[in-house]
Amino acid sequence: MRILLLEDDTMIAEAMRDTLKAAGYTVDWVSNGDEAETALRSHDYPLALLDIGVPKKDGLAVLKTLRSRAADTAVIMVTARDALEERVQGLDLGADDYVVKPFNIRELLLRIRAILRRQVMVENNPVLSRHG
Repeated sequence: MRILLLEDDTMIAEAMRDTLKAAGYTVDWVSNGDEAETALRSHDYPLALLDIGVPKKDGLAVLKTLRSRAADTAVIMVTARDALEERVQGLDLGADDYVVKPFNIRELLLRIRAILRRQVMVENNPVLSRHG
């Protein structure tokens, strides 16, 4: 399964990418919002991990653009911004989850699996599916 990772900190991105790959995911890593939007237009990702504080276009703007296209991509915001208002804003814009740095990578993997599991349940249920 292919995941988009938007993260501008090389150390964090490489650690996340390596862990996600070890868990069986294919990871496309981009470091700014413009690259993320290009990737999201070019590929059908089941999940995107978006940092907020990235160059060119922040993760919230990427999320807003993604949701304006009615894309089914699940989104987890992974950011150091921990203020309640920012979490509310991210979730209100359409994020499926919000994880604050620093985080435990095992918890992030659990959240990824939970979101992807729900996607499969919805896709396999013609009553819930948007495609059914």
